Amino acid sequence: MHVIVNAAMSVDGKLSTRRREQIAISGETDFDRVDAIRADSDAVMVGVGTVLADDPSLTVDDSERIDARTGRGDPPQPARVIADSRLRTPANATVYDDTAETIFLVSEAATDKAVTEAQTRGETVIIAGGDRVDLSAAFERLEAHGIEQVLVEGGGELVFSLFEAGLVDELSVFVGSMVIGGRDAPTLADGSGFTDQFPQLQLRDVERIDDGVCLRYRVSGR
Repeated sequence: MHVIVNAAMSVDGKLSTRRREQIAISGETDFDRVDAIRADSDAVMVGVGTVLADDPSLTVDDSERIDARTGRGDPPQPARVIADSRLRTPANATVYDDTAETIFLVSEAATDKAVTEAQTRGETVIIAGGDRVDLSAAFERLEAHGIEQVLVEGGGELVFSLFEAGLVDELSVFVGSMVIGGRDAPTLADGSGFTDQFPQLQLRDVERIDDGVCLRYRVSGR
């Protein structure tokens, strides 16, 4: 399975403020770039923190891209994958609508009640790992489910965990011309951090978009 991580961050590497509120780092041109990657992917993935903070739809907006998906035999929308160890996603979250298939990656720490409620709504629940989601095992299940390319859109904890598990193939980052600051503001890759054996990247492309820049990397060894 091919895994692409995409993010928009400030020049100091922040995804949002210390209040973890959604802010506009990129603009319409970059939104369209991301929409194109979504349209080419089998699934769009985020962590539960992103769902709680932003309530995203994770769907393709452009009607021509939707038509192109159906024209090649794909569903109109890519599946939505939510890494949510304890299944904390609220019942009124947008990812529960019927626009696209939603798949939850949960751990054994999720209650039977939460799992049953999600399945009753028609969602797919993949249980992998004890206290936290075992991403390697979960991704094997996703691949068996027919997902060949996943676009990961955050947040920082999930991105770090994917790098830690050696699952990332590509990274694209839009760097907006702003400074956010704050030691408690989320970064591109949060989590415990690496102390050695840092993931190495190969720069493939640099593109100026509006007043920012998009950097595209391949992960070495993938």
